[in-house]
Amino acid sequence: MPASFRPVLAALALVAATLAQAEPIGAVDTAFQWIGPDHKIVVEAYDDPKVQGVTCYVSRAKTGGIKGAMGLAVDKSEASIACRQVGPVSVREPLPHQEEVFNERLSVLFKRLRIVRMVDATRHTLVYLTYSDRLIDGSPQNAVTAVAVDRGTAIPLK
Repeated sequence: MPASFRPVLAALALVAATLAQAEPIGAVDTAFQWIGPDHKIVVEAYDDPKVQGVTCYVSRAKTGGIKGAMGLAVDKSEASIACRQVGPVSVREPLPHQEEVFNERLSVLFKRLRIVRMVDATRHTLVYLTYSDRLIDGSPQNAVTAVAVDRGTAIPLK
């Protein structure tokens, strides 16, 4: 590998490492498929990588069948989110007012599920928004949740 690509690869690895990773919690089947896995609703947990003690739970549709098994299916845009304080909250580093904390590919090329954290400094609250977008046309479907942070815990901003 040429040495000129090493800084680019290191930067990409750093970006990937800072985004939250999904932890599967469970799933329920919603439609039987004769060939391939059934259609289902999956629930996944995402720990905020910069805010210790906050976990977001996202439920979303996952397409089964042959296309789903091969990774070629386009999952629906609907998702639900609930973020909760699961331990003492501490902010590891100053937060930007708005930052994407997670994204996951929902189709081979075009669609992504995104989770964005926003800081409501006036109310001392962390707001999390989930939505999906596509290369050309995103979906207006979204869900929002908030985690109130104790006023004794600082939320440093960039």
